[in-house]
Amino acid sequence: MEHTLNTKSPIQPRPELNQLPSVTHGALDFGELAKLGIAPDDVLDFSVNSNPYGPSPAVLDALQTVPLDRYPDRECLALRQALSNHLNTSTERILVGSGIAELLWLIALAYVRPGGKALIFGPTFGEYTNVVRLMGGEVKIEEQRLETEYAHAPNRQSIINNLKSSRLVFICNPNNPSGHLTPVDQIVSWAEANPQTLFVIDEAYVAFAPKAETAVSHQLPNLLILRSMTKDYALAGLRLGYAVGEPEVINNMQKVKPPWSVNALAQAAGIAALSDISYLQTCMNRLQSANAKLITSLTDLGYNPIPSATHYFLMDVGNGAEFRANLLKKGILVRDCASFGLPEFVRIATRSERDNGRLLTTLAENAQAK
Repeated sequence: MEHTLNTKSPIQPRPELNQLPSVTHGALDFGELAKLGIAPDDVLDFSVNSNPYGPSPAVLDALQTVPLDRYPDRECLALRQALSNHLNTSTERILVGSGIAELLWLIALAYVRPGGKALIFGPTFGEYTNVVRLMGGEVKIEEQRLETEYAHAPNRQSIINNLKSSRLVFICNPNNPSGHLTPVDQIVSWAEANPQTLFVIDEAYVAFAPKAETAVSHQLPNLLILRSMTKDYALAGLRLGYAVGEPEVINNMQKVKPPWSVNALAQAAGIAALSDISYLQTCMNRLQSANAKLITSLTDLGYNPIPSATHYFLMDVGNGAEFRANLLKKGILVRDCASFGLPEFVRIATRSERDNGRLLTTLAENAQAK
């Protein structure tokens, strides 16, 4: 008996899967480096908006004591208590996840309905769009200005109209990739005027912005704040983040959360990091100083970094992909911003003064070679 080869599987995925754009992220692409013959340890990574000084010594000590043969606490009780003390809020208002990325998927699973509208202030982190579209929701993008640190025109009629018709609003504050801030009192005003809408405020980078105010203290029922511990506490390899909001919202997210998604090492690291806030502040102070010097030096070289409230910033280089590729050949990685709809730009996150010096030297050499 002959069988005809059917190249199309009879088991088809949900149709929304075919509509998802590919989301580009920063950090090392190990496959790309392998093709270029570059060892990951030889690359200075300016493409990630993280603490370049590494985790607290307290974190490294804590990791040595974690039993690997025992399941982690699925409710992250000890870490939630540490966060409760740190934030001065109740544990019932806190949900810990495997980074903000997981928390975004939990929000989508719990709150996005087919045809429901979500407003996103862009250009920004691409996962907001992905989680909404996969669940059948519709996305509306409200574009921000790039030339100013405070990017929103709060009374813009399109914003007011879109807020009224949206079930979800995503605001990255400070924004990624621009580093722009939205004043918290503006967010609170929008939330109070639109009680039917869940406002998701992504504060992954708030520790890097000295002038930023957190929304955590504003306990509105439709305000959900997301925080990352992978960026400021330098725990990217462990994946750790948390949400702060109304207990009802937290409980709904908990219902769709996979058990044991936050591993024991990440929980122990989070607790230890919170016990050493002075280390974090020292790192942020060093980073602010290094950032100011880097901006000045880039300006002296003829570049024009866009003002940012954080240690990362956008810079128009004409062709971001080409600029990135040329630097990567010399062991330096920056973020090509074409995926944000900004192909002329790269995003650069300040590192230590020594690392910044290597970047500046390489840029100066490239300019002389032209």
